[in-house]
Amino acid sequence: MRDNLVNDLSAKAIALHDAMADFKKFALTEIADLVTVAGDRYGINLGGKKGNVSLLSFDGRYKVTRQYREVVAFTEEIEAAKALIDSCLERWSEGANINIKAVVSQAFRTNTKGEIKTGKVLDLMRMDIDDEEWTRAMNALKDALQSVGTAVYVRLYERVGESDNYRPISLDIASL
Repeated sequence: MRDNLVNDLSAKAIALHDAMADFKKFALTEIADLVTVAGDRYGINLGGKKGNVSLLSFDGRYKVTRQYREVVAFTEEIEAAKALIDSCLERWSEGANINIKAVVSQAFRTNTKGEIKTGKVLDLMRMDIDDEEWTRAMNALKDALQSVGTAVYVRLYERVGESDNYRPISLDIASL
């Protein structure tokens, strides 16, 4: 019974996965075609290959978005940046509570896959700190960033009643 259940559920999941992949491909093609037609109407090429787009149904009940996000990773320069940041923290926190260092150091903690959380490190780059060593650390962080690809998302939303708010139409099985 267990084997039959696992095989049956797996076959259905694979079919659903394939249907969702087909839907994404279809949606991206249709959105790109619509953007192309809109540009052709005015004799211009709109948005380039990575343009984000929001589309609304005529009555405003549904919204579809296409969003591109650059995927980045860190090169070996991240170690130099971390060493410089640690040096700044040692200097700045001399005699202070050790918890201060923990606040910034958490940006370099890894996730369950052993990868540094990109967003937390990029948050450090947004800090406006006037310190020569910190500036060198931020330059090392910039040099450590490497684009490794682009992720594209198609998201669908439905208007909540008569409000201006939209709720996602989830295609994530875990959120159902």
